[in-house]
Amino acid sequence: MTEPKSLAEVRERIDALDAELIRLLADRQVLVRAAAAFKVDEQAVRAPARVEQVVALARERAEREGLEPAVAEAVWRAMIAAFIDLEMDQSGVRRARG
Repeated sequence: MTEPKSLAEVRERIDALDAELIRLLADRQVLVRAAAAFKVDEQAVRAPARVEQVVALARERAEREGLEPAVAEAVWRAMIAAFIDLEMDQSGVRRARG
């Protein structure tokens, strides 16, 4: 990556990356919604062991790519929590609990 020449260029690049991240998150959302169809209860949706596996993998990948692992972990945990909420709504788990 070449060094940006101005703050405006930094912001432009960040905006472009954000657009790509949104596209990728939309793809992830499609898969989360598909996964919801296979899950029948809150434990299956929350899947704490799977969450830890995904976070550990994110930390490993971050380290290889030069991203602070703690940043990757914080982002992934927030993303996973948001998708768990979506999946719970999609699967009807919240409605079933009352």
